[in-house]
Amino acid sequence: MDFGSLSGSLGRTLLIFGLVLVVVGLLLTYGPRVPWLGRLPGDLVLRRGNFTLYFPLTTCILLSVIITILARIFRG
Repeated sequence: MDFGSLSGSLGRTLLIFGLVLVVVGLLLTYGPRVPWLGRLPGDLVLRRGNFTLYFPLTTCILLSVIITILARIFRG
């Protein structure tokens, strides 16, 4: 196994993990300030007495599409 190819792939992997951490950090920091995020039509909220189930279905699909597009752009 060639050390050059190992360090190149390891470096690329660490770079991708770092970018993912930055994106997650930005979402956690600025996500609550985006008024439509988590309140799109199709996001499910069930309230029964003192129990509330919230499942942001449409938001999850939208974020998945955005992440897929960004992954395809950066992959080349």
